[in-house]
Amino acid sequence: GDDEIGRRIIVVSACKLPPSKELNPDILLRYLMFTLDKYVEQDYSVVYFHCGLTSKNKPPLSWLWKAYKAFDRKYKKNLKALYLVHPTNFIRIVWQMLRPAISVKFGRKMMYVNYLHELNQYLSLEKLCIPEPVLEYDKLLLSKNPRAAELARQSFEKAEKLPEQTDAKVTVKESLSPPPTQQFGVSLQFIKENNANMVDSIPPVVRQCVEFLTQPDALETEGIFRRSANISVIKELQRACNRGEPISFRNDPHNAAVLLKTFLRDLEEPLMTFDLYEEILKFQTWSHRDKPRQVKILILERLPLDNYKLLKYIIQFLWKVQDRSCLNKMTSSNLAVVFGPNLAWPPNGQMSLQAIAPINAFTDFLLENQESIFII
Repeated sequence: GDDEIGRRIIVVSACKLPPSKELNPDILLRYLMFTLDKYVEQDYSVVYFHCGLTSKNKPPLSWLWKAYKAFDRKYKKNLKALYLVHPTNFIRIVWQMLRPAISVKFGRKMMYVNYLHELNQYLSLEKLCIPEPVLEYDKLLLSKNPRAAELARQSFEKAEKLPEQTDAKVTVKESLSPPPTQQFGVSLQFIKENNANMVDSIPPVVRQCVEFLTQPDALETEGIFRRSANISVIKELQRACNRGEPISFRNDPHNAAVLLKTFLRDLEEPLMTFDLYEEILKFQTWSHRDKPRQVKILILERLPLDNYKLLKYIIQFLWKVQDRSCLNKMTSSNLAVVFGPNLAWPPNGQMSLQAIAPINAFTDFLLENQESIFII
């Protein structure tokens, strides 16, 4: 899942681990690294559900130390938080053993979470894939701790009271319709209909972000689009934009970069449309010779004109970003990792791990071949 500003949340569930006898620990390590490689170029968090770890599927301590050393700075620098849910004495003992060798900075990213309602303070549980055994174990723990159970009840009651806010959103969408100035959480068609002066189907907020980021100082910012921004600032910019008020990026390129990603992610339908989603997933099965033709069919013939114009505008801008990769460290593949999931997602909103690779590869192909693809 994602958090409020689109940072990836990776879930690791101990109850899903196979028996140690059936799985080579080195294969498990390679799988974990392969999975994380899809996300580590941008900010991300990890949630580890400890419930279900037994003597049968518990990896040896030597493997844990090997894994920590294998996950070098590339994996650790953009990790924002590591949530250890339902920790036992085993976790605490391992932590104490490894603590002398673990950096203080990494140590600050670790958080013990005793109950799911505590995790809900940091991440929306609805965004997480929580195994049934974990849910049942949480209920068992609460049944043994009346005080914690009462806190959990109050926490979820408070969350259920938010229907007033949710109902307000539903009312805006279904009854009153959004104000004509709104640009986030609506369709491209809505923005076009309410912005008579919009040029070439480019929403005003997108043009503002791109024009700000095209300035040399912004374009050369290291980690642009990979770094996060202050959540409250982004929310404030969204509200101002939706009210039709002038927005200021406060001279911070990361604010403009995150706002652009947020706009794409909040569209009612992804820019590359639900209709093309399944076709994009086939990208890696196409032959090298066939890819240019297949991609052109999707982009030039099947993508709606307004979507095409906006996609062309964004891809051509990102080409300028990757052209300065020697300074900003954002190659086309890095940008594809960041933008791919914000350009295409399935109708149910839940993207599988298997879908990430073809979507990112498709986006990378667009960036690398934009001059021959966007010919209209």
